[in-house]
Amino acid sequence: MRKKKISLSAIIVSLVVSFVAFILICALLLFFKIYLSSMEQNAITSSEQAVVQVSNTVGNYADDMKGIMDIIKDGFDQSEDEREDTLNTLMKVRTDLVAVYIYDENQNMVSSYTGEYQLKKEYLKNLSYVKRENYETGEIYISEPHVESLLENYYPWVVTILEEIENEDGSKSRVVFDISFSKIANYVDDVGIGQHGYCFIIGTKGEIIYHPQQQLIFSGLKEENTEGIADHLDGSYQDSNVIYTIKSLNNSDWRIVGVSYINELIASEVISVVKTLIIMLLLIMIVAMISSYVMSKVISKPIQKLMKAMEDFEQDAAGYSFQSVGGTTEIQALSQSFDHMVVQIQELMTKVRKEEITLRKTELKALQAQINPHFLYNTLDAIGWLCEEERSQDAVEMVNALAKLFRISISKGHELITIEKEVEHAKSYLKIENFRYKNQFVYEFIVEEECLPYYCNKITLQPIIENAIYHGLNRMVDDGHIGIHIYAEEEDIVMEVIDNGVGMTPEQIHSILYKEPGDKTGIGIKNVNDRIKIYFGEKYGILIESELDEGTCVKIRMPKIERENYEYI
Repeated sequence: MRKKKISLSAIIVSLVVSFVAFILICALLLFFKIYLSSMEQNAITSSEQAVVQVSNTVGNYADDMKGIMDIIKDGFDQSEDEREDTLNTLMKVRTDLVAVYIYDENQNMVSSYTGEYQLKKEYLKNLSYVKRENYETGEIYISEPHVESLLENYYPWVVTILEEIENEDGSKSRVVFDISFSKIANYVDDVGIGQHGYCFIIGTKGEIIYHPQQQLIFSGLKEENTEGIADHLDGSYQDSNVIYTIKSLNNSDWRIVGVSYINELIASEVISVVKTLIIMLLLIMIVAMISSYVMSKVISKPIQKLMKAMEDFEQDAAGYSFQSVGGTTEIQALSQSFDHMVVQIQELMTKVRKEEITLRKTELKALQAQINPHFLYNTLDAIGWLCEEERSQDAVEMVNALAKLFRISISKGHELITIEKEVEHAKSYLKIENFRYKNQFVYEFIVEEECLPYYCNKITLQPIIENAIYHGLNRMVDDGHIGIHIYAEEEDIVMEVIDNGVGMTPEQIHSILYKEPGDKTGIGIKNVNDRIKIYFGEKYGILIESELDEGTCVKIRMPKIERENYEYI
């Protein structure tokens, strides 16, 4: 399965965005945790502040009740008329003072001061009294809020305050007054902690002194765990989603309890903060993505240029020219290293090419050196035979042919000669060989005129003709025939040497084309084939077609080489 390629830009963008997202999420989680803790602490502080305000107000109320009690007690040091005037005046000045009652130590009402209201002659229950098993002289006792039950047609919400005092004769009296509780009740009702939080007042044993929802509690529709609250010391504690704040009054047995709900105190703030954080997170992620994209382009673009340069160099190493790539220090260092590598490789390629050319020329000279002695031996043998036969004219013609043949063979050291000269060289060779074989064969040349200017390897036809004579015609009884045909075929030149000799088997053909230099038999055709392939490539060379008793056709294929292209070979 082919692996999907990932670009450097995508990797950089993904890494940066992932890293920023990870850091932001961690920071936001930490911030959110700290923020929630801070919000909870703020909720506790707000609850404590509300409870302190209520306790101060209720404490002042209790101090005020003690002040009223002190005024009433001071009246006992006065004459009865003065005391009555003082209490009546007090009733007029303190509108919240509902009534003052004086009891003996047996709970019998001795006197009363009710202002403009009349005391009931008969009542079902006296609520304006604080009952205790024992009373301590000088100790103030405060009742729970209740409805005034001793006055005619007047039923205010009051609190009863009682203090036992000792008379001059040693007897004891209990001073009791009812004071309106509506002021404190309204104040406590108005205190709110959050949307649904509230304050209420309890006694030392957890009994409810006043609750804003007192009617619901009395009717059983609402409950307060006052016993559990009473067990706690002053301070704040959290029970599930509720914060309870408790503070005891210094001048009474009352305790102020504040109730607040965490969710409603911090929910709206949290939602607002979460929305703000999400917007910030999105903005930061967008900025991070844009920044990482720009940064990746700054880094990857020079790298892409380097990759393109490497691809261009791979396609055309010899003609490639490298242009330095800018960028970061590391990219510039890579660019310089690649530039240095390109120069070194091109120098190495030039060196290898020169060495290949030198090696090819050396191999070519070695092949030609294998041909010349073989041919010279055969030619001199033929001339010697003519001289023995005293055929001086034929010997002269043969010597002249030999001289012409060698002149063309040398060709001033050129490796390629025109096909016209190669044809002359072949004719000289055939003339020499025809003398030697006493005209046992005839030959003919059919050459297209347009082929004559093209170039070919010198001494190409002579080894082929030599092979046709020695291995094809030499063993024949009938006259032999050798035909040399040269023609153009598209972009190639084709030379054919056709004889009507005895032919060759496939094994003989293979042996001729692949003989090694150490073999005892001739290697002329192999030399020609090797020279053509060295010069023009593997697609060119010799093809032999032969049938026994029919003859052989050796086909030589080489490219059209013109004079202007000769120097590039």
